[in-house]
Amino acid sequence: MQFSSIRRDWSANPMREMLAGAVATFALIPEVIAFSFVAGVDPQVGLFASFIIGIVIAFTGGRPAMISAAAGSVALVAAPLVHAHGLAYLFAAGLLAGVIQIVFGLLRLGVLMRFVSRSVRTGFVNALAILIFAAQLPHIVGGDWLAYGMLAAGLAVIYLVPRITTAIPSPLICIVVLTVASIAWQLPVMTIADLGKLPDSLPVFGWPAVPMTLETLTIIAGPALAIAMVGLLESMMTARVVDDLTGTPSSKNRECAGLGIANTAASLFGGIAGCGMIGQTVSNVKYGGRGRLSTLFAGAFLLVLMVLLKPWVSQVPVAALVAIMVMVSIDTFDWSSLKTLVVHPKMSSAVMVVTVVVTVFSANLALGVTIGVLLSGVFFTFKVARLMKVETETDASRGQVKYRVSGQVFFASADVFIDAFDIEEAKGTSVVIDVSQAHFWDITAVAALDKVVDRFRAHDIATTVLGLNDASATLIGSLDSPAKLKEI
Repeated sequence: MQFSSIRRDWSANPMREMLAGAVATFALIPEVIAFSFVAGVDPQVGLFASFIIGIVIAFTGGRPAMISAAAGSVALVAAPLVHAHGLAYLFAAGLLAGVIQIVFGLLRLGVLMRFVSRSVRTGFVNALAILIFAAQLPHIVGGDWLAYGMLAAGLAVIYLVPRITTAIPSPLICIVVLTVASIAWQLPVMTIADLGKLPDSLPVFGWPAVPMTLETLTIIAGPALAIAMVGLLESMMTARVVDDLTGTPSSKNRECAGLGIANTAASLFGGIAGCGMIGQTVSNVKYGGRGRLSTLFAGAFLLVLMVLLKPWVSQVPVAALVAIMVMVSIDTFDWSSLKTLVVHPKMSSAVMVVTVVVTVFSANLALGVTIGVLLSGVFFTFKVARLMKVETETDASRGQVKYRVSGQVFFASADVFIDAFDIEEAKGTSVVIDVSQAHFWDITAVAALDKVVDRFRAHDIATTVLGLNDASATLIGSLDSPAKLKEI
């Protein structure tokens, strides 16, 4: 079983895996360089990080075929630290963030992803697709006819070549065609070299040059925790998207720890921390990436391009990369969600829309997902609370009023539960509260039951509680609730 898993991850269709990884690499370059500027560091810091993270997480990650690198969400969190204290403190914060992520994985906290609803995941994907497209606008808007022509030619190659052959991913053909045309005709177009200084050497191992003091820990603790949580959230969301695209499961806990190991390594080799890159991952999966080889090749090929093939890569037109990123944004967006927006329950659709809006306008994926999760929780709570009901049955011959409670009693439905009992209606009778079809979840629910029993008792109304299930009875018993004294 283990051998077959290793074979599937590493040796299944290696040529297709490497070609898919190469597409992901070219899709990484413009984003990583742009994110480096956001963080306030040289492009080589982001590129070195992407190489190291890609190599390490190919072995340590829990989601095969996922592309991880220096990401915009982490760059946004890291920027204030770099501006205030310098690059060395960023490396130290990345190192600490990696340790936090490793601990997170060892404690098996990846299970928290279960609380992220499908509506939030869809909103996350759509928002990221919009952000990816928006990031290309500076290269598109205001350009001359040549820039628009190159972009149109690139998109034509990407979408028309697959109708002829799929042996080589069309984005790679796009890069070759536009680069050859640009060089042959000496076209005055922006190239990768114009985006920023590319690396001219291999990354070097080194401990962050910061004093090992409590003051340093105080400075980096907050940013490190933010980097760790943002990175984990985006990686877990990306892993879930790949799960859905490929119909295969992944180990979220291993992915947490693997990302921590990768970020620790990146920080020790002069790189910024990173996380899963959904756009590049979707591109990798679309062109056949299914195993760890595609992830490994994406990282290794990035270093080859940036160092060994730097003179050639520097001449690749930015329009070719923009065409690839436009394709990535189109493929990433869940177009079916627009059709289902009016079909799905209004609350689910609202969660998806809010996640998109918050993410796009804040340019913060973590904030958008957090708001979406919280909103999902609120809507779910209201929905479950409405399912709780209390029915009244009066038996005049026996002088008894029986209340049948069904559903979930917890903090959100506790007030509704209390208001359902009428003291005036029960005067002169005995009361039976049948909770055999109900479940009491928390101390607020127990307190609500206590209040009802106390109210009846205060008016000299004999009260009996029937049918507590084992879990509810245990909770009530552990709290020494008055209700347990009446349970028979």
